[in-house]
Amino acid sequence: MTDDAAAPDLRASDADRERVADILRDALAEGRLDMEEFGERLDATYRARTYGELTPITRDLPGHGTTAVPAVSLTKDTEPGGGWGERIVGASDSGSSSWAVAVMSGFQRKGHWTAPRRFNCFAFWGGGEIDLREAYFEDREIVINAVAIMGGVDVIVPPGVEVVVRGVGIMGGFDHREEGVPGEPGAPRVVVTGLAFWGGVGVQRKLPRAEKQRLREERRREKLERRQDRRRELGSSVQDHMDRYNDLIKKRHPDRHEDH
Repeated sequence: MTDDAAAPDLRASDADRERVADILRDALAEGRLDMEEFGERLDATYRARTYGELTPITRDLPGHGTTAVPAVSLTKDTEPGGGWGERIVGASDSGSSSWAVAVMSGFQRKGHWTAPRRFNCFAFWGGGEIDLREAYFEDREIVINAVAIMGGVDVIVPPGVEVVVRGVGIMGGFDHREEGVPGEPGAPRVVVTGLAFWGGVGVQRKLPRAEKQRLREERRREKLERRQDRRRELGSSVQDHMDRYNDLIKKRHPDRHEDH
C-alpha cells in the first residue's frame, strides 16, 4: 500500500484540524467565505476524523495544498495522543534533550520533545522555559533539576500531571502553587528540584495550545449562533409587525382587498 493510498484513511490529529481552521479564518477575512459558509465548514472540520474528511473542506481555497493535510508518517504520529500511555515512551526512546544552560541569555524546550528521566538546567542572569504540554515522557516520573542564580526558570505542565516541588530558595524561591493537585490515572509525575539564589523557579499549569484554540473556536461559534438567533428573532418580530399592520389595513379598507 502506498502512502498516498493510505493517507486519506489515517486519523487526523487536533493540530491537523487547527491548520484547516486557520485556512478557513483567513478565507473569511479575505471575503472568500461568508459567515454561513465559514460556520458550516468549521463545524465539518471539528467533526472530521480522517485526512480524507479534512481535504475537501479547503480544496477550493488558496493554501490548501500545503497546510490542510501535512505529510504523514506511517511509523509514528508525532502528535501526542489522548491517552497518557501513548506519551510515556520508555527508555527505548532516549530524551531529545537532557540539559540546558542560559548565561545572560535564555533557553526553551517546547513542542514535541521527549522529556528525559532527569533534566538539568542552569540559568545565570538569564531565563529558561521548559514546556511539557506537548511533550513525551521517558518515564512515569521525571525530575527537573533547576538552578537559577539571579535568573529564572519556568516549568509549564498540562492539566492532569502531578507536580512535586522540592527545591531550595536562598533570597529566591520555588513556586509551590501547583502542588497537591491529584494526577489523572496513568499520567506522569513531575518533580521539580534544585536551587534558586536571588532568582526563582516557577511552575504553571496551562492547557495545550490546541485545546486553547479549540475552546476559543467554541466561544466564537457560540457567539455566532447567538448573533444568528438574535437576527432570526428580530426578523420574526418585524414580520409580526408587518402582519398586524396588513390586518389593520384590511379591516379599515376592506374594499381595497376585495378587488384583488
